[in-house]
Amino acid sequence: MKDPFGRSKKGKGWNKLLDFDSLIDSSIYDFFNSTGEWWESVTIFFRRFRVSGFKKFLVEIADEAVTLALVGAIAMLALALPAFEETRKDWRNQGDYSVTFLDRNGKIIGRRGIRQNTAEELDVLPDHFIKAVLATEDRRFFEHFGIDFFGLSRALAENVRANSVVQGGSTITQQLAKNLFLTNERTLERKIKEAFLSLWLEANLEKKEILKLYIDRAYMGGGNFGIAAASQYYFDKNIKDVNLAEAAMLAGLYKAPGKYAPHINLPAARARANEVLTNMVQAGFMTEGQVIRARREPAKVVERNDLEGPNYFMDWAYEEVQRLGTKFPDRVLVVKTTVDLDLQKAAEDSIETHLRQFGNQYGVREAAMVVMDYEGAVRAMVGGRDYGQSQFNRATKSKRQPGSSFKPFVYASSIENFGYDEKTRVTDGSVCVNRFGKSWCPRNYSGGFRGRTDFTTALVKSINTVPVKLYLGRDGLQQLGGDRLMETVRSMGVESEMVVNPPMVLGANGLTVMEMTAGYGTFMNGGTRMDEFGITQILDMEDNVLYDRREEKSASPQVLKESTVSAMNRMMVQIPEWGTARRAALDGIRSAGKTGTTQAYRDAWFIGYTGNYVSAVWFGNDNYQSTRRLTGGRLPAMTWQRFMSYAHRNIELRPIPYIDNPLPGSEDDRQLISPEIEDDPDTVAVRPKLLSKEAEQKLQEIERLLRNAKPLTRSKQVAGAPSDHVVAQ
Repeated sequence: MKDPFGRSKKGKGWNKLLDFDSLIDSSIYDFFNSTGEWWESVTIFFRRFRVSGFKKFLVEIADEAVTLALVGAIAMLALALPAFEETRKDWRNQGDYSVTFLDRNGKIIGRRGIRQNTAEELDVLPDHFIKAVLATEDRRFFEHFGIDFFGLSRALAENVRANSVVQGGSTITQQLAKNLFLTNERTLERKIKEAFLSLWLEANLEKKEILKLYIDRAYMGGGNFGIAAASQYYFDKNIKDVNLAEAAMLAGLYKAPGKYAPHINLPAARARANEVLTNMVQAGFMTEGQVIRARREPAKVVERNDLEGPNYFMDWAYEEVQRLGTKFPDRVLVVKTTVDLDLQKAAEDSIETHLRQFGNQYGVREAAMVVMDYEGAVRAMVGGRDYGQSQFNRATKSKRQPGSSFKPFVYASSIENFGYDEKTRVTDGSVCVNRFGKSWCPRNYSGGFRGRTDFTTALVKSINTVPVKLYLGRDGLQQLGGDRLMETVRSMGVESEMVVNPPMVLGANGLTVMEMTAGYGTFMNGGTRMDEFGITQILDMEDNVLYDRREEKSASPQVLKESTVSAMNRMMVQIPEWGTARRAALDGIRSAGKTGTTQAYRDAWFIGYTGNYVSAVWFGNDNYQSTRRLTGGRLPAMTWQRFMSYAHRNIELRPIPYIDNPLPGSEDDRQLISPEIEDDPDTVAVRPKLLSKEAEQKLQEIERLLRNAKPLTRSKQVAGAPSDHVVAQ
């Protein structure tokens, strides 16, 4: 009989498997057992820190605060990262150009370039000037690290007590960060970037270097950047030689150079200088006895006949000079520009007039405007209400949603690609698009739908559903799509990056005033692309021509078919006649254009043109705050109308391409005038003239006969006439 406990080769193999299994089991057991013992010891240790009751409430609050602080820091850092990209550029280099600008008639309008630099080091500047700047702009400059929380708290307290903004909380470092890297737009994102860049400046530069950059780069009025240029301009002195009264006046310019510039408003400049002297005493930098003479003998200013020039235009033109100047051996240049000072003043006056009269009513504080002639020459540019307060050019750098003023690009692209015309029938009805899991259903301003209509009525009445249906290809229309639309928009000179989706047809992308003006210029030019320009010649100091646009200009391409432009112009001339832009209609001059109003009334536009000029007008707020229901048919259209009425005085009128008759209502009037007048805030309920002169004269004769006719009485009723006989009235 075989021994059951005997060993065999097969038994040895099973034993090895059992040993391996046992090893695994014991290892797992030992791991969890040791882990459990470790966790128990950790738990016992942290029990020492266990709190309860009110202490537990405080710990929970602190824990949540730390969590929120970390989340906030990460979010702010994400917002600040794009701003840090600016620090990688050569931000110290301002260029070594010295440029004198002339208007279209050869008159000097201003200068840009090395005039803004100072060769003086901070240590050789007058001590009283440095004290005046610090006392007024940042008393704790040498104590904080870019952001002064104590100063910010003090400013908030003073503002609350005065119930208005009387003090600012920004440090000199923050203001320098804004001047070097950012814009003047009042948004939370910009303030966060400003704070991070301030910390970056403090970490990478010494305090004296930050202060020197600030006084060298700040705008000081009169087209001057930097304290050295301002001292020469206002007092005809080197900055080292200014006395206390003059230093106080210069230091007072930082707050609002346009308001306190002495060559514009000397009493205001002296009053501001007196405030600076008071600040110096309050800060402990000087005693009242030391400043008493400066109060009694205020600074005297050199007489300047020139007023503020077209600064926004010159800033834009200077950037073009820097681009063109890389191939020039000279750095001291004279530049002939396209700006017309009469038109520039008219544009500024038109904007300021309407902002003063209606700004508070509509809750709007800023505006911008660009004017070009039929060749693309920029004749006027308004980049903001006050260059002294904000040098940010809203005409060329600010990208705002154009709203319905983008619709002409949509109609033009559809007509160009599919052969439609102004009589093409469409259905104004409900349309919805699924976006991000939600249904987007655009509505018309009136809230209702018109049903079957034509392109003319749809554009003139600014119907929202039709452009969306053109984009999507609904109701029997061919699908336009984003690619075709973008091809048309790019060919017409709109270069900003755009998100391609259905809302783009209603102006959901941000565009500049400049490119909207150039885009509409294509309609004005009969389909030829309009390339804007502001410089005609660049010369050296010996009058040698270094650049002449006439010699380097190439022929502009034809980007739209004649049939497309003809249909678009026939539609768009009717918008000021019976559409949303009645307030833009010119007396005796045929014009075309389109209004635009964005969601929540943040932006209001009117872009219009005649045969002579094309101009875009924008109204809004820098912080994107909503206006009080301001639409494009109101202040923008009114501003445009006022300017254009002036611009067309005593000039030869050019017709709009493919628009033969100068005014509606003539005998051969072939315009498609709708009898309907929509009841919306952009429409003035006045019908266009529909009768010929002969018909009007005939009706006037009938009116005179009726007025002179004797009234009928019952006693004189015609015999045999029925009792229900009606006499025509």
